[in-house]
Amino acid sequence: MTDIQNQDDLYLLVDEFYKKLLSDKSISYIFTDVVKIHLEEHLPILVTFWSQAILGTGGYSKNLTQIHLDINDKEYLSPELFKIWLHHFFSAVDENFKGENSEKIKTQALSIATVMQIKISQKKQ
Repeated sequence: MTDIQNQDDLYLLVDEFYKKLLSDKSISYIFTDVVKIHLEEHLPILVTFWSQAILGTGGYSKNLTQIHLDINDKEYLSPELFKIWLHHFFSAVDENFKGENSEKIKTQALSIATVMQIKISQKKQ
């Protein structure tokens, strides 16, 4: 198994990740009913985000925190949802890749989930 090396690898990763998310009824409704993502448009954005975060390519300019706070305004993004999200993300990584970037992306995902939960908690107060 190889490490995450380029945007093609990241596309494979996010595609596999979303297959897991969308087949899990405990979280899929966020993407199908609340946000109503169009996967063919959403995946390239995610690839750009992760490419910037892991490969240093740049190109992502959206406010990730605000996007999630806006979603939380529509439907509470509970700690349980973040656990499910992380489980599927880690599984998608571990089933397809192994190496330094693979560990880096999992650490980054955990950091993002943690920050999002803190920001959501602060907004509730």
